[in-house]
Amino acid sequence: MKSFIPREVETLWTLFTAPAVWALHFLVCYVAAAIYCAKPGFLGLGFLDLRWLLGGLTFVALAFIVLAGYLAWRQWGFGSGDPPHDEPTRDDRKLFQGFATLLLCGLSFVAVIYTAIPLIFLAECQS
Repeated sequence: MKSFIPREVETLWTLFTAPAVWALHFLVCYVAAAIYCAKPGFLGLGFLDLRWLLGGLTFVALAFIVLAGYLAWRQWGFGSGDPPHDEPTRDDRKLFQGFATLLLCGLSFVAVIYTAIPLIFLAECQS
């Protein structure tokens, strides 16, 4: 399968991509909600507008995590090698990193969803 993403993208930094996206999403969601609840109507936005904005941010974060998961799956060899990848070779190191990144992507995907759940249930800020 030919990919439009070059292989040079698959480095150690890909391991941290999904957790970094989740952390940034978490920070933006909770800081935006805190600012809105402290100063309602800030920048002329209503709470529904804030919910839509953060919902869009959640969708973008999930898309980045899915992309990182695809890169991890590709680095893992599309699941061709079963763990454990514990041999002291470059190939096993690459397979291990791909598998670990894939697991972190799954965890980060679930974490972003759990971070966004309050957007569904909260109707307004409490005074």
